[in-house]
Amino acid sequence: MKKVIALLMVLAMVFAIAACSAKPAANKDFKVGVVLVGDENEGYTYSHIEGIKEAIAELGLTEEANVIWKYSIPESELCYDACVDCIEQGCKVVFTNSYGHQTYAQQVAEEYPDIQVCAMTGDTARASGLKNFHNAFTNIYEARYVAGVVAGLKLQQLIDEGKVADKNKDGDNIKIGYVGAFPYAEVVSGYTAFYLGLKSIVPNVVMDVQYTNSWFDITGEKEAALALIDRGCIIIGQHADSTGAPKACEDMLNAGTTVYSVGYNVDMLAVAPTAALTSPTNLWSKFYSYAIGEVMKGGNFDTNWAKGYEADAVKITPLGASCAPGTQEKVDEVIAAIKGGSLHVFDTSTFTVGGAPVTSAFATDTDGDWTNDADEAVFDGYFHESYFQSAPAFSLRIDGITELN
Repeated sequence: MKKVIALLMVLAMVFAIAACSAKPAANKDFKVGVVLVGDENEGYTYSHIEGIKEAIAELGLTEEANVIWKYSIPESELCYDACVDCIEQGCKVVFTNSYGHQTYAQQVAEEYPDIQVCAMTGDTARASGLKNFHNAFTNIYEARYVAGVVAGLKLQQLIDEGKVADKNKDGDNIKIGYVGAFPYAEVVSGYTAFYLGLKSIVPNVVMDVQYTNSWFDITGEKEAALALIDRGCIIIGQHADSTGAPKACEDMLNAGTTVYSVGYNVDMLAVAPTAALTSPTNLWSKFYSYAIGEVMKGGNFDTNWAKGYEADAVKITPLGASCAPGTQEKVDEVIAAIKGGSLHVFDTSTFTVGGAPVTSAFATDTDGDWTNDADEAVFDGYFHESYFQSAPAFSLRIDGITELN
């Protein structure tokens, strides 16, 4: 018996050692700099904060010893100052999380060639030629498509139950709406993916997009949603970071207007328990654990990184109680098709531009201001999003969608 107990103790020690060796040993001297445009009160930044916390825990690091946080850093020279301060405090890698930070992050990378610098959501790393400058994004458009499917199933339920009124129609088409931040490729890619997902369930839909010209504006997003509802839109999606739009939908639904919401970044059920259907969201921990882990080992990471469902880097939040029966089963089916490669979000057979099929389109920068003839993004029957750069590049204005401002 004593031999058996001794053997078990040895085995336990072996397993414990193996488990510990599966992740890098804690290193108090290794530091990560994080420059954030917002704080935990803003959905987009909150998702980055949570992703970094999960990543450092996985890598055996701690916030207290290994992370320098810089909150609410504007898109100005203050970003450069924040990055430099992180480096002076010993950071080996610095991340910024807003597109407007990119110019300053690249400047830092140029001046500190031994430090890895990553501008999240950016698009200039490839062209910079810098080995220590990086861009990263998720394939969030995949989750937006899936969220559109969720919304489409709810819309089909409303049609079947006779709850779509004349005010919700434009001729034979049913009206849906979308609260967008800016008319950038990132937003266009997202709202188009959402629309195509919904349209895959209910083909006769048109969508109005109302811009707020801000990434985070609770009042502006609420007013935009109310304007869309007033136009008869029965489903409201969003690429904006606050709870303004879902709360507006909840209030209107409680007041007797049929309208449902798809949020972004965070679960909106707390503010819209009846109106909220789901939210597409990023799982940033997948990128941060990879990138930080490579730097910890003394290496480098991808100049451009973009992953989606195949790497569990995106998802939709838990389905709301108002979702149509069978929604989870359909969601599982669609995600499996995306992972398996049989479903491509921007399949050119599913949309037109100016009444014509799309046979050619180039990747653009985030603002949609330039094209590179070498970056032909349409081949194999679909637009290859985030193929030439990690940031979204789809900026086509497809038929059925109207930008209101």
